[in-house]
Amino acid sequence: MNPRFKAIEIISARKSSTVEGTKNSSPSDIFGKHVFNRKVMQQMLPREIYKNILNAMNGSEKIKPEYADTIAVAMKEWAIKLGATHYSHWFQPLTSASAEKHDSFIDWKTSDEILEKFSGKQLLQGEPDASSFPSGGLRSTYEARGYTGWDPTSPVFVWQGGDGLTLCIPSIFFSWTGDVLDTKIPLLRSDKKINDALMRVLKAAGIQAESVYSTLGCEQEYFVIDRALKNLRPDLLLTGRTVIGADSPKGQELQDHYFGSVKDRVLSYMQDFEIAALQLGIPVKTRHNEVAPAQHEVAPVFEKSSTAVDHNILLMELMRQIAAKHQLSCLLHEKPFQGLNGSGKHCNWSLSTDTGINLLDPTETPGKSLHFLILVTAILHAVHKHAALLRAAVGSASNDYRLGGHEAPPAIISVYLGHEMEQILENIEKKGSYNKTSAKDLYDLGLLVIPDLTKDNTDRNRTSPFAFTGNKFEFRAVCSSANTTFPMTDLNAVVAESINLMMDEIDSQLTAKKTSLEKLTKAAIPVIRKYLKISRPIRFSGDNYSEEWKKEASKRSLPNISKSYKAFEALKSATTVEAFQGILTKQELNSRYEIALETYSHVLNIETKVIIDLFYNQVMPAASKHQLNLAESISECEDVIGKGKGLKAQKLMLKNFTQTLEEAIELAADLESKRTKALQSPLLKQAQAFGDQIIDLSEKLRALIDRLETQVDDSLWPLPKYREILFLI
Repeated sequence: MNPRFKAIEIISARKSSTVEGTKNSSPSDIFGKHVFNRKVMQQMLPREIYKNILNAMNGSEKIKPEYADTIAVAMKEWAIKLGATHYSHWFQPLTSASAEKHDSFIDWKTSDEILEKFSGKQLLQGEPDASSFPSGGLRSTYEARGYTGWDPTSPVFVWQGGDGLTLCIPSIFFSWTGDVLDTKIPLLRSDKKINDALMRVLKAAGIQAESVYSTLGCEQEYFVIDRALKNLRPDLLLTGRTVIGADSPKGQELQDHYFGSVKDRVLSYMQDFEIAALQLGIPVKTRHNEVAPAQHEVAPVFEKSSTAVDHNILLMELMRQIAAKHQLSCLLHEKPFQGLNGSGKHCNWSLSTDTGINLLDPTETPGKSLHFLILVTAILHAVHKHAALLRAAVGSASNDYRLGGHEAPPAIISVYLGHEMEQILENIEKKGSYNKTSAKDLYDLGLLVIPDLTKDNTDRNRTSPFAFTGNKFEFRAVCSSANTTFPMTDLNAVVAESINLMMDEIDSQLTAKKTSLEKLTKAAIPVIRKYLKISRPIRFSGDNYSEEWKKEASKRSLPNISKSYKAFEALKSATTVEAFQGILTKQELNSRYEIALETYSHVLNIETKVIIDLFYNQVMPAASKHQLNLAESISECEDVIGKGKGLKAQKLMLKNFTQTLEEAIELAADLESKRTKALQSPLLKQAQAFGDQIIDLSEKLRALIDRLETQVDDSLWPLPKYREILFLI
């Protein structure tokens, strides 16, 4: 039997399944069960040590070395009680994934007896081999020493894998020379930088706070398909996307999947990964169907950015692992299926004080909105000045398939503020004054039984890459599979720079150390007007998908970088180096450029090899068999009715099919030749060849293969088709 048909038969017999867990428990009962959280620490640690950890978590104090052993013993006892046998420093190298090395708790007691041991030294610092992690030229392969260090700002947790549990210690990662080899250190440094900048604003505005930090909420989009079908698709296994595949007769045209009823198998899967997420302290809140068939979304409650980043990485891993237990597969690629909406990770970013004030919510500080205007103006200026850098932050070979595809924001970075905010800023620009935020209106729907429903002060613009949504900015262009640390680090860095530029000018107008809000406002408004005028080109409220916007963006001199390898140049620019002072050095930024280029080429090279492999090993044999069957059928018919007596349409069909197959064979050979040649080029030339030439040839080969798929006898086609992958679950 054709393996594809066997897989379909297996799927038809599947039923909704569950993983052993705590299905009947309430979220509050299981939340943080696998986290070494405040409640656990308060119970297990002396008061002064508990206070030291809390201060370290808030970034106001270092862990005191003399407390390390006591903390380590408490962690070990807590983890062993849950069933853990090993510990690991869990870190985020420059691979867009997490990394870990497991060590057992055991130590020798005597030559024939062991005991469980975990010391403060082991807790505070580890030394995994660093030679094979990407470094972008910061170090040679033979220079292997790298260090991990406990990051107390992120919660320690136990991870369940296989039949065991591991104590995981969130950590930073750096080289023997002190070079930054991870994504976490820059994020923590950027939070410090934006804290320092914003404290200047809050102090001047008379708003009480000890610290400020960035917050993040990630809307994670993903596809779920049956595992049996994925296993028959080498492209999905190796690249996360289908490099070939004809459109399904039914796709997303009816938009009936969007917010539709969730299928039972998928809902069971969602419930299980939500339980696991809650146990890890991940505050998942929302789930629903997305636009494309088999596409879904999960979103958590806002958290401090450094914690939210860790939680998103853990959530993606949970989604992948638990899918397998349900005989499903979770696809996090930005564009798994051509012709359908791709997936993103909408990053809702804001700034909060330690007192709980959301600084991007003007309603939280009634009568004190000057800080809000300074902050919004600084954000606009930062995005305008560093648009190319923000494009680089969301750049990848996979995201290039999605951006601008009438399903995601375009590659042109712009900001949507909404009608009311635009009016306020335009009024400041023109008149040097501003109106306070108006109260929300009520809808009158003419239905007596419906209670009053409020109308937001502004609509939403889902086509905008960077949109203000009332109390936060939604960075919609971030990759669905990405580690979000770099986009968040970029935002923190460039906004802090703009805040400091504005505050320098405002402070220069103030002579007294203490000043009234009225005098501060008088000094600030001209500066706000100046920076609003500078950044005005970045503001756009229309349809970002339209051709008119592309023309308008060009007139405004906004960068339109469709290929990510071109955007990566921004990582080396003088403006980026200046904005990243104290976060990453010039050499460290250059290393990120090298890694991004290399990864870009590697991804496209793998995809090219996969499509060539699929063509020669699966597509061409099936097409050749169909060609032979068609030719034999025509020949046998002619034996009956006589040669030259009809069959014109069938012969034309055979001719066209043969021509398509011939073109595909020639193109596959040409593609392999150009791929081999590209790999011999220097890094930038290699990226250019893959991004500008080879990817286009691959798409042409795909078009021919997809045409063959629609014509080959269905019983001969070996690969699961879109109609099966997307709708059989």
